[in-house]
Amino acid sequence: MMKHEFKAESKRLLEMMINSIYTQKEIFLRELISNASDAIDKIYYKALTDDSLVFDKDNYYIKITADKSARTLTISDTGIGMTEEDLESHLGVIAKSGSLAFKQENEAKEDHNIIGQFGVGFYSAFMVADTVTVISRALGADQAYKWESQGADGYTITPAEKATVGTEIILRIKENTEEDQYDEYLEEYRLRAIVKKYSDFIRYPIKMDVTKHRPKEEGDKEFEEYREEETINSMVPIWRKNRNELKDEDYENFYNEKRYGFDKPLKHIHINADGAVVYKAILFIPETTPFDYYTKEYEKGLELYSGGVLIMNKCGDLLPDYFSFVKGMVDSEDLSLNISREMLQHDRQLTQIAKHIKSRIKSELQSLLKDDREKYEKFYQSFGRQLKFGVYNDYGANKDTLQDLLLFYSSKERKLVSLDEYVSRMPEDQKYIYYATGESNERIEKLPQTELVADKGYEILYFTDDIDEFAIKILQKYKEKEFKSVSSGDLGIESDDEAEKNEADADENKPLFEAMQEILGGKVKAVKASKRLRSHPVCLSAEGELSIEMEKVLRAMPDSRDIQADKVLEINVNHDVFKALKVAHASDQEKLKLYTGLLYNQAMLIEGLPIQDPVDFTNDICKIMV
Repeated sequence: MMKHEFKAESKRLLEMMINSIYTQKEIFLRELISNASDAIDKIYYKALTDDSLVFDKDNYYIKITADKSARTLTISDTGIGMTEEDLESHLGVIAKSGSLAFKQENEAKEDHNIIGQFGVGFYSAFMVADTVTVISRALGADQAYKWESQGADGYTITPAEKATVGTEIILRIKENTEEDQYDEYLEEYRLRAIVKKYSDFIRYPIKMDVTKHRPKEEGDKEFEEYREEETINSMVPIWRKNRNELKDEDYENFYNEKRYGFDKPLKHIHINADGAVVYKAILFIPETTPFDYYTKEYEKGLELYSGGVLIMNKCGDLLPDYFSFVKGMVDSEDLSLNISREMLQHDRQLTQIAKHIKSRIKSELQSLLKDDREKYEKFYQSFGRQLKFGVYNDYGANKDTLQDLLLFYSSKERKLVSLDEYVSRMPEDQKYIYYATGESNERIEKLPQTELVADKGYEILYFTDDIDEFAIKILQKYKEKEFKSVSSGDLGIESDDEAEKNEADADENKPLFEAMQEILGGKVKAVKASKRLRSHPVCLSAEGELSIEMEKVLRAMPDSRDIQADKVLEINVNHDVFKALKVAHASDQEKLKLYTGLLYNQAMLIEGLPIQDPVDFTNDICKIMV
């Protein structure tokens, strides 16, 4: 028997394909099943132009057979088969694809879902097998042929017996090693799992004899094992069905079957795009946050299929980070795959699909916000933080995309409101969108800094997420209305009369405030009469871009160094406490020092900031009680 050498490439090339191109050994089964599907497709396409051929789909299938005792795994099909010349040409030349040649010859025909475009998939079998045998009988031929190889040393082709048209690929599975357990590829449960993962939506039945149990006799408690042929793939994916045929339960079942989450999806999006790039997709917006969502371990991405064959488990390029919570899949035959079909070439098709998906997700979220507020707010409780991070990230590049999806708690409405809703009801004389920051709505409600804005009847947005103020600083304005913190220096509210009075107060009390600032040392940038306080005696405000709340967030981070906002201690000159300060300043400097320290620490506690010396603070309180 004459052994042929591989014509096109050396032993080094085959070793490279086996050891480098594929990242997971289980891929071999996907490749061989795809090739078998292609072989059946070729009969189908041939029947379109050959009246003597009748294609009855029920007669075409793929069969997987494992024999543990012989250590063989057989993948057989009822496809078009190969002649001796085909075996020599297609299997004797590494990286030559018969499927690609067939597709090129028949480019005029539509719906050419031929996966095997590179001609290397077959050789992935050598990752798990030490000998590969192919027995094939071509359509219209009486003689079958056997191709056999043990790897890069070469192959043999000899006449063989085969009763029916089609191909059998017989793998003699390698022995186990310390690194790899090859036995798993002879196990029924493992083979089923691989088929389910990669080839569940191959359009032809994938059959396998499976182990089942039944009572030995009717009513008997003893059970016996028996084997029965079963179709182990779904064949028709849900995304290829007409949307009118599907119910919400169908989408929910698909969500659960694919293990996209343990919750019930809030919304599904079924896309059937037929434009510059043709693709189908089913996307889900989950109801709850995955346990690892806000960790480094979380991996975003959609499942990617090409012609019903899984190419990637997580294609991150299809989703922007701010929509990373979306689950689902995309199926397209227009993608440019790399040679292993495990990764994508980063090309125009992928970019266009991603752009369209991003636009569709935003549109669906806006519809949910408008038409089903309760559902949207449930979604926002889980993923609103991610949207706000998306505004802040990449220097605000995505703020226009996301700003209309943001919600914040409103002081007036006592519920979450959108920026559009806030601006639409602003009084004509209101210049800014006002906000207050704090750990909770209840704490913000009690902040002294909110008094003036609330007295004017202006709505205040409550920021309780640590990302909120950072996102708003990037957003800067919404519909030409700037954002303004209730703790900022100039609230844009004062009338001319109020401004004159405040200026007079500042001049009159300048010596007192300078003395207090000197007592506090570098703890505050200034002490001044407050324009915003009504009933409270004291508060802190901040000058510059860094607010007190942002200081707290940044200082909680690792390697934050000594980041500090420029704090201003504001005193309510209409409060009884101020009278005590004036008396102390005039007659008792020790008492002024005591009062100043107490008021500063009080303002720090109101802001949720730690006081420098709690023991001194409690001792100072005791001093004023005796």
